[in-house]
Amino acid sequence: MRSASVFVRFLALCAASLLLVTPVSAAPPPDLGVYGRLPNIEQVEISPDGSKLAVIVTNGDQRLLAVREVGGGLLAGVNAGATKLRGVVWAGEDHLILVASRTADVMGLTGPAREYYMATHFNWRTKKQTRLLQNQPNAMNVIVGPPMVRSLNGDPGVLLEGIRFINQRGASALFQVNLRTGATRALERGAHEDANDWLVDAKGEPVAQSLYDGQRGKWSLRIPINGAWKTIDEANSPMGSYRISGFGRDGRSVLVRRADERGRSVLREYVGADKREDLPESSDLGGLLHDPATLALLGGYRLNGDELVYTFFDPKAQKTWAAVTKAFAGDRVQLASWSNDRKRVVVKVDSADLGPAYALVDLNTGKADWLGSVYSDLDSAHVSPVRAIRYKAADGLGISGYLTLPKGRNPRNLPLIVLPHGGPEGRDTPGFDWWSQALASRGYAVLQPNFRGSEGFGWDFVRAGFGEWGKKMQTDLSDGVRDLVKQGIVDPKRVCIVGASYGGYAALAGATLDRGVYRCAVSVAGPSDLRRMLQAVRNANNGMTSAAQRYWLRFMGADGLTDPDLQAISPARLADQVDIPIMLIHGKDDTVVRYDQSVVMADALRKAGKPVELITLDGEDHWLSRGATRLKMLSETVAFVEKHNPPD
Repeated sequence: MRSASVFVRFLALCAASLLLVTPVSAAPPPDLGVYGRLPNIEQVEISPDGSKLAVIVTNGDQRLLAVREVGGGLLAGVNAGATKLRGVVWAGEDHLILVASRTADVMGLTGPAREYYMATHFNWRTKKQTRLLQNQPNAMNVIVGPPMVRSLNGDPGVLLEGIRFINQRGASALFQVNLRTGATRALERGAHEDANDWLVDAKGEPVAQSLYDGQRGKWSLRIPINGAWKTIDEANSPMGSYRISGFGRDGRSVLVRRADERGRSVLREYVGADKREDLPESSDLGGLLHDPATLALLGGYRLNGDELVYTFFDPKAQKTWAAVTKAFAGDRVQLASWSNDRKRVVVKVDSADLGPAYALVDLNTGKADWLGSVYSDLDSAHVSPVRAIRYKAADGLGISGYLTLPKGRNPRNLPLIVLPHGGPEGRDTPGFDWWSQALASRGYAVLQPNFRGSEGFGWDFVRAGFGEWGKKMQTDLSDGVRDLVKQGIVDPKRVCIVGASYGGYAALAGATLDRGVYRCAVSVAGPSDLRRMLQAVRNANNGMTSAAQRYWLRFMGADGLTDPDLQAISPARLADQVDIPIMLIHGKDDTVVRYDQSVVMADALRKAGKPVELITLDGEDHWLSRGATRLKMLSETVAFVEKHNPPD
């Protein structure tokens, strides 16, 4: 058990005044709320001087931003309630930028409802909150990129990428906000209707701009030279725009994550108009580390097999990180935030026995203190063991994944839930996963395969998924089942499939395209009619072809919306072939996979006389952002699989 800390006591104080934190459950099996409610701590950001923490906490449903002294008491708070608070960043010592989102139809704009992101300035000393980008001419009060905190002539400031209308068309625009005075201005320099990304220097001046023509699939990079913007690189990128990844190693060069001439992902460093270099081994880096003060690139991190590895260019910095992780030997350690001098470091520590928690490491004193558990009701009795697995697909391709085994049960002839990830170009990672842990707590083994097309295993593995949507990407899952059966771990007669987004599609495909493997299927926000889904993507882009549409078609192996292959891999068109019970769960506010995808599937199943349940999550989006509906999804899923695939 982790020792109590000042922060844990602080959470208890919040519970008394602002939150209602549920006490630890002791009854086996644990209440599903232990896993299904929102995490009790969602984010911890340390202030630039390392003296304060900004923490997004929840009571499992409602969110609160708490500002507190390191090792001290509460300074200020913002009760966000049901607002979907997505993140917080410090802008100097007294100011914070809060980012929240909501699903909305906007009057005057064509297309369906979208998820819009907004920024709010909070001065914790005055307790004043101010919505940013309000009442700007020909602009929306939304942001389309992360806040860029900078110093504006000595004042705290932030640069926000928003939307302005040029010739009645929405275009990316850069706004500069002085947080001391509240003055806001649009930076006309570099304005372009195809702009989609910016890089801003320490003084708040734009130094690079990414442009993307989605219709033509053409990307370009511009920088200012002698007062005028000049294109220094361009490329065909039909699957989407390349993105600026911050400053390079010298703090002045421009980094872009892009494909090289062989199609591999690389980090290209641009120095001025003529010099460029691909960083060695950059294709392996899943994320980048920049100096919080100078903005220079320090290194990056990646999953090396199942180990999270941080790489720093400076040997001294590498040694320091090794000292940080040594304090949590055997646990998976992630950098969450650090002070400007990098002497106080907030880390997220994932223990195989206790689950995830946040800690503060003070390199000046050599001391580490726990701040609090991500799931406060979780203890060692509620965490099932996870093992990395590898097996061969039917065509010989190596597949990796993770197997969660129910705690305390002999791993022989177990009931199994296959839980494929979304994307499809996502991946599952080692460490605590609330959904698989919840299912394991009910007595199920849980298989999370990184099927072909998943990221993180090289470009060839991603490319192996092209054209295999509903085909080999699907049988990669059932090949994993067969491997576990061969080992005697799983009972072949007691297998169900559950998934969300693409994983939801895979669940439906398991009931229609790869039959005979599963006893039941649960699809959460899964596509069912691929032609209809692609048409919705096209409609959202004003009837024009988009990078998103080309991206999906490449995985689906179809030439266009009229390709008959789309019908052949659409579960809604194959409802008459279903011979297992299906549950469909979908958020009404989903803007990624529209709610009608589950309605269409339910109607097709009912028309075919097949058993189906449709659960609607009112007010919920694609990401299960609300505690009550997230828990409802989990509860309905567990009840369904227990009914059709009892664990005992």
